[in-house]
Amino acid sequence: MDRACGVLLPIFSLPSKYGIGCFSKEAYEFVDFLADGGQTYWQILPLGPTSYGDSPYQSFSTFAGNPYFIDLEELIKRGWIEKELCESIDWGSTDGKNGSDYVDYEKIFKNRFTVLRKAYEKSHIVRNKKYRKFVKQNKAWLDNYALYMAVKEAHNLVSYLEWEEDIRLRTKEAVKMWTKKLKSEIGFYKFIQFMFYSQWMELKDYANKKGIKIVGDIPIYVSLDSADTWANPELFQLDEKGYPLRVAGCPPDYFAEDGQLWGNPLYDWKANKRTGYKWWIERFTKSFELYDVVRIDHFRGFDEYYSIPYGEETARNGEWVKGPGYDLFKKVKKKLGNKPVIAEDLGFITDSVRELIKECGYPGMKIMTYGFDPEDDSEHTPYTYDKNIVIYTGTHDNDTINEYFHNIMSEENREYVKKYMNFTDDDDANIEYIRCGMASVADTAIFPIQDYLGLMNEAKINTPATLGNNWKWRLIPGKLTKELQSKMKEMAEIYHRAPRTSKKEKAGKDDEKKSKK
Repeated sequence: MDRACGVLLPIFSLPSKYGIGCFSKEAYEFVDFLADGGQTYWQILPLGPTSYGDSPYQSFSTFAGNPYFIDLEELIKRGWIEKELCESIDWGSTDGKNGSDYVDYEKIFKNRFTVLRKAYEKSHIVRNKKYRKFVKQNKAWLDNYALYMAVKEAHNLVSYLEWEEDIRLRTKEAVKMWTKKLKSEIGFYKFIQFMFYSQWMELKDYANKKGIKIVGDIPIYVSLDSADTWANPELFQLDEKGYPLRVAGCPPDYFAEDGQLWGNPLYDWKANKRTGYKWWIERFTKSFELYDVVRIDHFRGFDEYYSIPYGEETARNGEWVKGPGYDLFKKVKKKLGNKPVIAEDLGFITDSVRELIKECGYPGMKIMTYGFDPEDDSEHTPYTYDKNIVIYTGTHDNDTINEYFHNIMSEENREYVKKYMNFTDDDDANIEYIRCGMASVADTAIFPIQDYLGLMNEAKINTPATLGNNWKWRLIPGKLTKELQSKMKEMAEIYHRAPRTSKKEKAGKDDEKKSKK
């Protein structure tokens, strides 16, 4: 990855009408803001349809897209839904007016699918050639996902583990019967995936033409209650009835004294290897269709993964088990070539993980929040960096840099930071952290927009090991000012991270200026 910089902002955090960020005009405006601000990367969170807890890391499918992100304004323009209908619904948001800047998922869930169904019924989408082509090209995952969601809805949205045994275990007779019975609902779920992919690829194409590359996120695990687990039970550690034997998580650490019990089914790596990692290659192929750069979440899990007996109430009684290692990535590289990947190597990292990252050649991550201890040579402090890394002030799991500096960091550390970065006014902390990161040797620097804006933890995206108050923060309209954009561009240029004009382009611009004179 060339020396460059970018911004982290989830899609749901964009300002827009109807309660949640989506692929609307505000997304295109954000691309323009980045391009004119000297940025190269827009990093987002996983795009999959979210399940319980609204976490993008617990999705109903690793291949499908989140219906919430479909821009309703486009459906209005197509004449498939009425503008009056959308404006009459309480979406739980006023786009920042009256202090509201959080997603109300209960209201989104209650209303979004009602509106999308009306659009589906009026669209007569099966007549659309592009739709038919999409369905054919994505048949490998789309058929399973659409059937899974339709059957799930017919069972009042309970986990597939609570379905009748024949459809839970996917007998041919049950699959055939439910496919026939739920034909219309299956069509609906294919429709919303067509709309999602159509809108997202248009936005991505626009971003690429403006010089902005999308950094996407691929969670290491899939949800237990997902089309992936249901359709591919042989790839996971499940018993003969389809129930998990052991599940994923991580041991006690700084974030959680009981560890984190994620509950995702663990992979049967021997079974995956016997297929030549076919499902994984398909997964990476789809990810590189959606994104320009892929960040692999919890990269350590490919070296060793934390295995917890199913039924445990905490993650305390797990154990580390050897993962597939480089064998998986060797197969992926052989099939797809050398693609741009970021390895999320945070937490307690062993020498074997470091060796795996080195063998893959992927840049790891450094978090400035974890550095700057005057008594410790932390690898997250900039003077320790190598070039082949991606530096962040923090990720979606961290406190904002202002919150950390003002309310969490010790006085001793705070004074050390001010001396290290050579500033005296505490109010400048967020920008000076960013400036310090931009000045580092790290090839790539990506910072949450909250840190550029100097926000406190009211803008925090996620607090690990908690439920109910995450993945909600939204950017208030009008906050992305020309002044902020100029400041971002200035730092990008000073520290040689802004896109450079080629000699040919520069000559063309000089000729244009001369002709005008």
